[in-house]
Amino acid sequence: MALPTLRVIGFILGIFLITLAASMVIPMLTLFAFERTDDLNAFLWSSLITFIAGLSLVIRGRPQHMHLRPRDMYLLTTASWLVVCAFAALPLVLITHISYTDAVFETMSGITTTGSTVLTGLDQMSPGILIWRSMLHWLGGIGFIGMAVAILPLLRVGGMRLFQTESSDWGQKVMPRSHMAAKYILYVYVLLTGLAFLAFWGAGMTPFEAINHAMSLISTGGFSTSDMSLTNWKQPAVHWVAVVVMILGSLPFTLYVATLRGHRRALIRDHQVRGLIGFLLLSWLLVGTWLWMNSDNAWLDALRIVAVNITSVVSTTGVALGDYSTWGGFAVLLFFYLTFIGGCSGSTAGGLKIFRFQVAFVLLKANLQQLVHPRAVIKQQYNNHNLDEDIVRSLITFSFFFTITIGVIAMGLTLTGLDWVTAITGAATAVCNVGPGLGPIIGPVGNFAPLPDAAKWLLTIGMLLGRLEILTVLVLFTPAFWKH
Repeated sequence: MALPTLRVIGFILGIFLITLAASMVIPMLTLFAFERTDDLNAFLWSSLITFIAGLSLVIRGRPQHMHLRPRDMYLLTTASWLVVCAFAALPLVLITHISYTDAVFETMSGITTTGSTVLTGLDQMSPGILIWRSMLHWLGGIGFIGMAVAILPLLRVGGMRLFQTESSDWGQKVMPRSHMAAKYILYVYVLLTGLAFLAFWGAGMTPFEAINHAMSLISTGGFSTSDMSLTNWKQPAVHWVAVVVMILGSLPFTLYVATLRGHRRALIRDHQVRGLIGFLLLSWLLVGTWLWMNSDNAWLDALRIVAVNITSVVSTTGVALGDYSTWGGFAVLLFFYLTFIGGCSGSTAGGLKIFRFQVAFVLLKANLQQLVHPRAVIKQQYNNHNLDEDIVRSLITFSFFFTITIGVIAMGLTLTGLDWVTAITGAATAVCNVGPGLGPIIGPVGNFAPLPDAAKWLLTIGMLLGRLEILTVLVLFTPAFWKH
C-alpha cells in the first residue's frame, strides 16, 4: 500500500482521535454536575493523551489528494475501530482500576454496540464512567450507520444495495454526496435520541438515567446504569418505552430520512421493516402466551416481559427484564436462535440482519418451483430488486464466514477452559453484537469479568468482526490486498 494512502488514512484517524478527546468533555461536565471531581483528573489525562495522539497524525496538514479507493476503505474502517477503542479505554483503566484487557473488552463492547460488560456495582459507579459507556454506544451506533450507508455498498459487503431505490429517496439523483447523507442521518439520530430521553424521563427514570438509556438503546447497545438492567425499574411504561426505542434503532435510518423528505410510506413499504415488525409481533404473542401458561404472571405482564427480552435479543441490544434462562429448555433454545437474527440493514443493530433470511426464503421458494417446473424462468426479486448472481454470492459468502467465525471463536474459548454452553453462546453473542450469552456465567444476569484474559481477547476480536461484517476485516489478511 502506497505511503500517500497511509498518510491519508492516518490523517482521518487523527481527526477521529481529536473528536474522541473532545467527547470526553461531556463526562467531565457530568462529574462537575454530580460533584464527583475526584475522577476528573482521569478524564483530563485521557483526553490530553488522546488529543496529542490525534494531533500528531494531523499536524502535517490535510493531504492534497484525499481520494481513497474502495480497497483502502477496508483498512480505514478496521483501523478506526481499533484505534478509537484503544484510546477510549483509558478512562476505564484510570478510574475503575481494571486491567487494560478488561478496559479494551468493555470499550470494544461499547463502540460495537454489543453491551457485554465486565463491570459490576453500576448503581454506585462514577457518573462519568456511566455516561462515557453510553456515549461509546451512541458514537459507535452512528459510526456504523455511516459505514453501512457510505462504505459497505462500495465494498460489496452488507445489504444496503438492496435498499437503494428511487422510492426511498436515496438514489444518486437525490443525494449525490455521501456527506449530505451523513448530515441527514445524524439529524435523525439526534432527534430520535432526544425523543427517547424525554420518553424515558416521562416514564419514571431520572434525567441522568434517561439520557444514558436513550443513547444506549437507540444504538441497540445495552449498557445500563444498574446491574439489574431494566429489572431495576418496576414501571411498565419504562419497559414499553424501551421496546419502542429498541425497534426504532433497528430500522433503516435511510428510510427515516426518506420519510422526512416526503416519502411518507417509505418505512411501511420496505420489505425488511415489515418482516422485522411482523416477526416481533408474532414472537411476542406466541412466547408471551406460552409464558403466561407456564408461570404465575398475568397475560399482559407476560407479554411485556417477553416483548422486552425478545426485542432486546432480536435487535441485538442486550438489556434484560428478568432472567429468561430460568424459563426452561424451550426458552433457552429459542433465545439462542433469536441471537442470530438481528435488525434491518442500515440500522444500528448487528446479527445476520432480517433481510438475509428473507432473501434466503425467496431463493428457496424459487428453487422449489424450479424443481417442479424445470424449464420455467423463475423471477427472483426482493424489495423491488432482481436477485442477481452478485447479490446471491455475497449473501452466501457472508453467511458462511459468519457461521465459521462463530465456530472458530467458540473452539478457541473452550481451549481457555470454558464450558461448551458459555463458549458457543459467548461466541455467538460477540459476533452478533447482542450482549448477554447463556449459562450461569455470561447469562442475562451474569457478567464477563470471570472469564480468562485470553477469552476476553477472543470475544473482543469477535465483536469487531461482527460489527464490521466479517469480510471487511478478513480481506486485510489476504496477500493480494497489500500488493500495489
